[in-house]
Amino acid sequence: MNRYDDIWIMAAQCPSRLGTVDVVTRFLKERGCYITEQQSFDDRLSGRFFIRTEFRPEEAGFDAAVFQTAFAERAAEFGMSFELTPPGRLMPVVIMVSKADHCLNDLLYRYRTGQLPIEIRAIVSNHPDLASLAEWHGIPYHHFPITPQTKAEQEAQVREVIDASGAELVILARYMQVLSSEMCTRLSGRAINIHHSLLPGFKGARPYHQAYEKGVKLVGATAHYINDDLDEGPIITQGVETVGHADYPEDLVAKGRDIECLTLARAVALHVERRVFLNTSRTVIFER
Repeated sequence: MNRYDDIWIMAAQCPSRLGTVDVVTRFLKERGCYITEQQSFDDRLSGRFFIRTEFRPEEAGFDAAVFQTAFAERAAEFGMSFELTPPGRLMPVVIMVSKADHCLNDLLYRYRTGQLPIEIRAIVSNHPDLASLAEWHGIPYHHFPITPQTKAEQEAQVREVIDASGAELVILARYMQVLSSEMCTRLSGRAINIHHSLLPGFKGARPYHQAYEKGVKLVGATAHYINDDLDEGPIITQGVETVGHADYPEDLVAKGRDIECLTLARAVALHVERRVFLNTSRTVIFER
């Protein structure tokens, strides 16, 4: 059973001003709604206020359309934008992959067992390698090869799949291609990428082997929204694990894969549960 099967979620933000919490809580009380969880944050540097509320209507005949229209009128006074998520809703997503299957496998398991409130509408790849995995799960698999000469054409094919599927989130589960500026702009705020996080930073091929040669003591991963700066979008989650002298390159790779899976899955869960707010180049995260 989904923990949100009888819970509505309201996620809202507005400029900082007096009465921002009250406008939400008072309205819910007037509408006979019981608040089961609420978190808020006022950023004194950006002058923005963020609030996330879970609630359960206590009276029969709850009408979401009437609720939204009435609250929009109340929220307009505060310049407040908001999203209302109904109980049990599964967010439609498209997953993009290349050849590595660890993050995809993990997401598919969590999807299959109901741990993530998502509906995977399609899997897109620049390689054919993982088609059988998608087929086993009954998910459409689109193989679009890419070369520097066909990049624009390939991305147009990807956009067609995303648009046709109605995906609200795109997950780059080790998709080893750099998206164009146009694609990054198009998917701003609704595409999550995962990559390794190593100190110092090791770029290019076999980063974990490079890290082993330098004797690193930590391996990690970062999940973030994409933007036009490679691997520098607003960060959602990060994970880390220690490395010892007895860990060989293959051990670093294995630990890196594990932490990538966990970090990406956590970022996806936070996003689909409406716990992430973009705040200029940073994020506000309301953890469980």
